Amino acid sequence: MLVATYSSPLASLVKRFEVPMNNLKEIAIAVLTLVTSATMPALAAEEVLLKYRGFSRTVPTTDLATLAETGQTSDPVDGLLRQANKEPEELQSLLTRQLAADPVVLDQALNSWPGEWMLDQLGTAIHPVSGEASRQALRSALVLSADNDGQISLLEILQTYPTAEVVLEGDVIASAYDRLATFLGTLSILLP
Repeated sequence: MLVATYSSPLASLVKRFEVPMNNLKEIAIAVLTLVTSATMPALAAEEVLLKYRGFSRTVPTTDLATLAETGQTSDPVDGLLRQANKEPEELQSLLTRQLAADPVVLDQALNSWPGEWMLDQLGTAIHPVSGEASRQALRSALVLSADNDGQISLLEILQTYPTAEVVLEGDVIASAYDRLATFLGTLSILLP
């Protein structure tokens, strides 16, 4: 009787090249970065369609970066926030709030059923103008945001979003970002 066994490509790589287990994480991050770079166009959101309470303005991503770093608002951002009766500090706090995330674990988690649910939840607040391929774009932006320093911020998500323009729904972003924080907190407990 013949018994077929399955050996994953990673297991074959480890066995063939005798890769130490502590180096697997570094290899996985490198492969993930290469695959993401090769399959995604070298495109990042240059503009954000910022929406609050029925008002919207298209602003350069650099305006939000300036707000995040210095607290200074550009005229379009300031005008929209005044119309919506929002304080710039509230948006600044959201843009700079850091969430810890291992990029490899995050990528695996976001490719699961609970991860897709999380992408759909966050996708109500951050999505492409077209509405198409929202999950894929958001997954890419989240993993790329976490890739450099193991941290995610809303500003980094917007800066790494793989479309020229991205929509940020200001009325729901705080609650959606809180759900992301809860999701990542659960991952850190389950997969230390």
